[in-house]
Amino acid sequence: MKVVLKKSLIGSTPKQRKIVKSLGLRKIRQVKELPDNDAVRGMVKKVAHLVEVSE
Repeated sequence: MKVVLKKSLIGSTPKQRKIVKSLGLRKIRQVKELPDNDAVRGMVKKVAHLVEVSE
């Protein structure tokens, strides 16, 4: 699955920032190819308002 950081982390909680960092995203519009498993899906669900997912 491809995950794209769509919004800035300004104003997000420290927990959300850690999740985005653990997904490997640093800059807006950065794309990461991640495995499609339950752990990654759970992290994406927590920051769904900041990222966009395509399969």
